[in-house]
Amino acid sequence: MSNIIFFGPPGAGKGTQAKIIAKYLNISHLSTGDILRNKLLDNDNLSKELKKIMSAGNLVSDDVLNSIVSSRLSNENNGFILDGYPRTLSQSEFLNEFLSEVSKSINYIFNIQINFETLKNRILKRSSEEGREDDNIDVIETRYNEYLNSTQKVSNFYNKEYPTIFHEIDGSLQIQQITENIKQILKKS
Repeated sequence: MSNIIFFGPPGAGKGTQAKIIAKYLNISHLSTGDILRNKLLDNDNLSKELKKIMSAGNLVSDDVLNSIVSSRLSNENNGFILDGYPRTLSQSEFLNEFLSEVSKSINYIFNIQINFETLKNRILKRSSEEGREDDNIDVIETRYNEYLNSTQKVSNFYNKEYPTIFHEIDGSLQIQQITENIKQILKKS
């Protein structure tokens, strides 16, 4: 059983690699974006609260996100990959406490590193190929700065606290080579 976290800036390939590795290991890929979209389909108080928050264009609070993620992780007994969570130090503290309470732990942390110029070119190429309106220069810079100001601090925290399971991955490589590098690390353990 493997419990994995993927870190990296927007456009680094976290989601792509998380999907590939989840299939490879036959474990769940828990993308916070997907979890939130799926939660909106439920007809409970939390989904109603989420609809209000998200329809107003506001970010989902740590408390709400923590509640949703912990609910999903409680049902994952074969392993999981977290993609897009934790994004704040508060979320990482919650995750560590929650995993301790349910006698689970993180086995691997992959941090996909990529410089901004490569990232920008990759996202703009994706935008022209897929017609994604959220992939423009202003949005890319805003999302990258958000990453630097919050999520990178979380990644640095995990690197410092869990150096034996923290692995830097070169995100400038081709998708298949990145996947192979991750698989090699998984095979060594």
